[in-house]
Amino acid sequence: MRRVAAFAGLLLAIAVRAPVVHAQHLPASASSTAMGAMPGMDHDAMPGMDMPATHADATPDPQETPAADHAMHGSTPMQPPHQGARDPAMQHTSPSPTDVMPPHAMGPMQGGSPPPDARDPDYSDGVGMGSMHGIGMAMEDHPKLAFLRIDQLEAFRDAQGNGQQWEIEGGYGNNRDKLWMRSEGERSEGRLQEANVELLWQHAVAAFWDTQLGLRTDLGDGPDRHWAAFGIQGLAPYWFELEATGYVGATGRTAARLRAKYELLFTQRLVLQPELELNAYGKADPARGTGSGLSDASLGLRLRYEIRREVAPYVGLVWTRRFGGTADLARVRGETLFARQWVAGIRIVF
Repeated sequence: MRRVAAFAGLLLAIAVRAPVVHAQHLPASASSTAMGAMPGMDHDAMPGMDMPATHADATPDPQETPAADHAMHGSTPMQPPHQGARDPAMQHTSPSPTDVMPPHAMGPMQGGSPPPDARDPDYSDGVGMGSMHGIGMAMEDHPKLAFLRIDQLEAFRDAQGNGQQWEIEGGYGNNRDKLWMRSEGERSEGRLQEANVELLWQHAVAAFWDTQLGLRTDLGDGPDRHWAAFGIQGLAPYWFELEATGYVGATGRTAARLRAKYELLFTQRLVLQPELELNAYGKADPARGTGSGLSDASLGLRLRYEIRREVAPYVGLVWTRRFGGTADLARVRGETLFARQWVAGIRIVF
């Protein structure tokens, strides 16, 4: 690199200082060594470069020599050639940064001094980084959020008349733990037929699964019932939403509920949602109209149109069937075992 820099300086000096310098005015040794001083460079193989013949008896002008040119431009004087050098003219040394500038004298790249109101070099401007935990920053990986979804708020019509139904769930907490609430019920003939409210503590145990532990209260016809609730809910393969909950009540009562949902997207806004629900009781409760074993099953199909993701009106059809002891108690009270309901309502997410 030192030889390349010297050769470039030589050519620049000759172009600036000398009017016209022809190769025949240089000695043969200078012409050959100056062009051949660069290793690995074959001038004969370079196209378009014609090297004129030189005259061996030509005497160079002292004012046009590389040494004189370096002296005129204030460059470092030429040094004696070291042993084995091919060209004395290429043996000068480049100045080191310490010869030109004293140590620690180099300022910022843009030069000058910053204005008085300039920002700090680290761009923090006096703002701290917050608390630290271990070797990582205190990032809010589990923010606390509130969620409420009125999944079903609908009116229905069946063979026995009209009524209203609801299904609501929501919670508050982070991705790992949250306080969860859900409720569903039915109102017809101007009074509350049946309803339940659950208050649960929900804890994440896997990427798409949560365990639940809490309380349930049954309202409506008959005496109120209170249960301890425990269960699991999550997203199964192929995007099935599953919910399985067990209940333990006073005097040895037990119950279980299984619910499955699926969303079939016809478009990004038009969604068909099938829903299946099964209820079972371990002990008959005639006061509430339930028998032991599988009590009832319902299958619903609701087609909704999402005006926005948070608001979606829908229409649907729901089939309900009673079984076992619950069916026997329904016959006694003059109720049908099978019901088909047309429903229309709205789904709201907050």
